[in-house]
Amino acid sequence: MKVRSSLKSLKNRHKDCQVVRRKGRLYVINKTQRRFKAKQA
Repeated sequence: MKVRSSLKSLKNRHKDCQVVRRKGRLYVINKTQRRFKAKQA
């Protein structure tokens, strides 16, 4: 999982990427290609 200060560009890596807020943190998740994961810490 990548840790980035900005997730805007990581959302455009795949068409199924979603930006999700969980417990005050931002995550990029992808149900089909699970390698496209990132979080903003």
